[in-house]
Amino acid sequence: MSSNSTMAETSGSIDFTYNGETFKIWYKVVGDLRSARPLVTLHGGPGIPHNYMLPHAELATARDIPVVFYDQVGIGHSTHLRAKPATFWIVELFIAELENVLAHLGIASDFDLLGHSWGGMLAAEYAIRVHSAGLKHLILTDSLASMELWAVSVHKLLKQLPEDLQETLRRHEEDGTTDSKEYQEGMSVFYGKHICRLDPWPQDMQDAFAFMAEDPTVYTTMIGPSEFNITGTLKTWSVIDKLPTVRYPTLVMNGVHDEAQDECVRPFFERIPKVRWVQFAESSHVPFFEEKERYFSVLGDFLKL
Repeated sequence: MSSNSTMAETSGSIDFTYNGETFKIWYKVVGDLRSARPLVTLHGGPGIPHNYMLPHAELATARDIPVVFYDQVGIGHSTHLRAKPATFWIVELFIAELENVLAHLGIASDFDLLGHSWGGMLAAEYAIRVHSAGLKHLILTDSLASMELWAVSVHKLLKQLPEDLQETLRRHEEDGTTDSKEYQEGMSVFYGKHICRLDPWPQDMQDAFAFMAEDPTVYTTMIGPSEFNITGTLKTWSVIDKLPTVRYPTLVMNGVHDEAQDECVRPFFERIPKVRWVQFAESSHVPFFEEKERYFSVLGDFLKL
């Protein structure tokens, strides 16, 4: 748990019916939804559950902003669906799920939305497709405007690794042995530089990645074997051309060492009409751990606007 022990919490599960099937979506609310406009958080991955997003509960304790967390379907404490085909795991599923969460909690008419990494992709899609009058602020943190640009970003970072490590990773990808210990250890080196630079990783991060390792269905189907070997259903994803339709005040954030390098982020800044871009000099992919004080100061001030 994060430092939210003195703040009221509620948690439970929500029925989510999609294409005639009903699933359970686990959620947690920190703070009182009746006290102020809530911030709804969308975790990344896709496939990495809410645990690592728990530092955002600080907004409830320090600024009296209620915060909503939930595990997307197939992930964490929500219904797991290991047998679903790739055609099931589409953006429309997760938008319908988000709308269901908002309706169940009674906050669809007034809320802010923060998406991290894949969650930022989903938040951008929601802003583009739904045009909700209830959404007041949009936050896209450590995210990307297209998967093509993501590939440019991560491969630039891969080239900064030692030559022998690059060759090891390349060989396992060509041989289809990305589940090998050697490949996983190589990924860990990349993760330590460009996902979270703290050593050891915070417990919430460890818990989230452990959950994903137990059931990587969503991640491997939508992304692929790793952050830098994109073979999944999101391989050609992009919202670049649609970003001018995003009419909400938007905050974009990333870190200097982020796997979401500036190539990924720049289209948000160039194409969204009302946008601010903040970069964290000492962070990679999780500035809410790596530069916590500045991150929550920037975020909290933006939510007041």
